[in-house]
Amino acid sequence: MTESASPALRIGYVPGVIVAKWARVWAERFPDVALEVIAVPQAQQRDALAQGRVDMCFVRLPIDREGLHAIPLYHEVAVAVVQKDHPIGLFDEVSLADLEGERMQDATDLDAVGDTVEVVAAAGGAAVMPQSLARLHHRRDLIYRPLTDVDPTQIALSWPIEDAVELAEEFIGVVRGRTARSSRTAGERDRRGRHDSGARAEGGAAQRGRGRGDGGAKPAARRSGGAKPGRAGKAGPRKRRGR
Repeated sequence: MTESASPALRIGYVPGVIVAKWARVWAERFPDVALEVIAVPQAQQRDALAQGRVDMCFVRLPIDREGLHAIPLYHEVAVAVVQKDHPIGLFDEVSLADLEGERMQDATDLDAVGDTVEVVAAAGGAAVMPQSLARLHHRRDLIYRPLTDVDPTQIALSWPIEDAVELAEEFIGVVRGRTARSSRTAGERDRRGRHDSGARAEGGAAQRGRGRGDGGAKPAARRSGGAKPGRAGKAGPRKRRGR
């Protein structure tokens, strides 16, 4: 006889997203359900969901939300990546005006940011990208600084409206930081309900057992005058970096 496959939840993520912290919580909370983490190119984030290659996916907005749920999670600061000896290295944050006259390298294809970083290292110039990607492709001969006048990008958790997996609500709870006993987590409610029912059943059985041991006798009525009951039978602005 062929054994049925163990339950698993397939989570996709676009470049720059770090899933490790949520994977650790999932493993602790749901040890019997594998979490399969799948890298998804930025250009394929919607297709991965529409084609069923993943059950849920960390996506970078904007995305066509038709037929999809999407919960915004956090923003990514835009940064300028330059060579290590560039003048903007003197500051904690800069603006696009500080890059005026600089040769800007194209970083619009986020799936090819690694190649763009290599170009900056070899030929100079500057490239603008989300900080998570600058960190992912960081090199010792490059630096990056936050840009104060470039809109941040946003990461969201997305999944299909139709045919959503049963475990979707459980993973949302993990990502949003709900505790294991959160009443908003359906699976946890069911498991807790079964546990509480079992506990009540055990308590009732024990109480019945004590009753049988007492021979079913009832406590004697309290007498007037304070007599003891009878016995029964035997519970912002640019900042210059410090040197």
